Amino acid sequence: MSTFSDDGTMIDKLAQFDLLKEIADSEQKKPWPSGHHARTLFKKHDLRIVLITMQDAARIKEHHADGTISIQVLKGSLRLTVAGKQHDLGVGSLFTLAASIRHDVEAVGDSAFLLTISWPSAEELAAMRHRGYGS
Repeated sequence: MSTFSDDGTMIDKLAQFDLLKEIADSEQKKPWPSGHHARTLFKKHDLRIVLITMQDAARIKEHHADGTISIQVLKGSLRLTVAGKQHDLGVGSLFTLAASIRHDVEAVGDSAFLLTISWPSAEELAAMRHRGYGS
């Protein structure tokens, strides 16, 4: 069992997850009003790891992240669109994007992926022209 501070930051110095169990647990929460479900598995000041499960044809509209990201497909397939170009990703694929690159995500079949975000420092965030997801 992990321990967290009031803002959700993990206090523990290590963590282990059974990703297949986490996916199965998220699928038990269906139906998802938005067609997808996200659960932050790990949160520290400089790193976020989020498990996202999506129903077939669900979309996460165009957005960006303030930090560098990686997307690792665990189940199904995803179609990412970046600068008008589609990238098809299957199980075992790993895709990376630099900070602030706008993209959207579509599930091709019921899918799950691990989103890892290298979180910028407070100083880096303050210096950005834009802030937050989707802006």
